[in-house]
Amino acid sequence: MPYGRRSDRSSPSFDELLAEGAAVPTAGWDFSWFVGRATEARPSWGYARAVAERLGGRPGREVEAVLDVQTGGGEVLAFALDEAGRAVPGRRRPALVVATEGWAPNVTKAAGLLRERGGFLVASADGPLPFADGVFDLVVSRHPVKAHWEEIARVLRPGGSYFAQHVGPRSAHELVEHFLGPQPAERLDARHPERERRDAEAAGLEIVDLRAERLRMEFHDIAAVVHFLRKVVWTVPDFTVEAYLPQLRALHERIRTEGVFTAHSSRHLFDARKP
Repeated sequence: MPYGRRSDRSSPSFDELLAEGAAVPTAGWDFSWFVGRATEARPSWGYARAVAERLGGRPGREVEAVLDVQTGGGEVLAFALDEAGRAVPGRRRPALVVATEGWAPNVTKAAGLLRERGGFLVASADGPLPFADGVFDLVVSRHPVKAHWEEIARVLRPGGSYFAQHVGPRSAHELVEHFLGPQPAERLDARHPERERRDAEAAGLEIVDLRAERLRMEFHDIAAVVHFLRKVVWTVPDFTVEAYLPQLRALHERIRTEGVFTAHSSRHLFDARKP
């Protein structure tokens, strides 16, 4: 999410804030609406620009075919393609640019962004990848719901790479537990990077680099919480304003008293290679 906090806001009521957060469109991964209402620190590695560098390639190791798994609204891949062209003058884009996305509100947006850049969007739910073996030099993904390691390894060419930013363990657990209560360790640690390392290696991939960071999140009003939970749907999977009205009211009062609700996201960067 972007940084900054609006100082010119009046003091809307609880009901007005709920209505505002419930009315914001959720398609795509554009978080600009949160400016002034919520912040989230960014990982130090700068994922989107790092993908752009990968797309730029190196002499003798150009990327000819790239796949973005669970692309969301296509914003990250579109940015990376544009930056790659600027960063490496004369370097053409990969000949094959493909992304998958299974959430209907994102499909149209992502298809348009990629079409403008010579790419393609395949509407595909999370699961087996609808591609032949050994098609891609590079597979990327930002915040996949789940990494299907055997499928990733299958569609990579020998020597190809998987470069991705994953959501880590206990991400935003302070927010999760406010709404759902204490969670079992199995859920909290399901995305642990070392567990994913073992799964990737079991699928035949070599881990070149694996880095993890925990990052501060701040919510400055309850509208931001409502929009976040509607947009990042796996945080509280059955969230609706009506179902969680008592928890929302309690959190609204806490933010009014303390000025901010603080949580922490967890991210890790995977750089894996197919031998």
